[in-house]
Formats: sequence, C-alpha cells, structure tokens
Amino acid sequence: MRDWMTFAAAWMGGLMLLSLWRMWRGPTVADRVVALDVINTLVVAEMLLLAAVFGSGMLVDVAIVYALLSYVGTLYIARTLPKKGEAE
Repeated sequence: MRDWMTFAAAWMGGLMLLSLWRMWRGPTVADRVVALDVINTLVVAEMLLLAAVFGSGMLVDVAIVYALLSYVGTLYIARTLPKKGEAE
C-alpha cells in the first residue's frame, strides 16, 4: 500500500515543480496566481496523503486550516489584481 502512496507523493512533488516553473515564468499575473493556487492544492493533498500514511488525525486538521487560509489568500489576491483595461 505504501508503494502507490510513495508514487503519488513523488508525482505530486513533480507537479509542484511544474507549477513553480509556471509561477516563475508566467506571462501574466493571473497565470502566477493560478500556479500558486495549484501549488497550495497540491500541498493540501500531500498533507492528507501523509495523514493516511502515518494515521495522524492532526495532519488532517492542519490540511483543512491550510486549505482555508489558501482560499482566503487567493480571494485577496484576486481582489487586488488590476481590472481589465487598467494598467498593471
């Protein structure tokens, strides 16, 4: 059972690196925000995977709080993005 969990963790780590590359190279601010949101989602998934591996209920709580803070952060960034037609 841990073999597929190790594979899933490695796969999500690779996806995080690709998202980090998109965040660094993104041509627009919106691309960077979406890449950051993808990274945050993958971090939550990794925490839940670790909670399943170690049988830790505390990691589930931490993942839920992190997901809520990530959502609030994304909303804040979306509100501060320049609107269409405004200068960046």
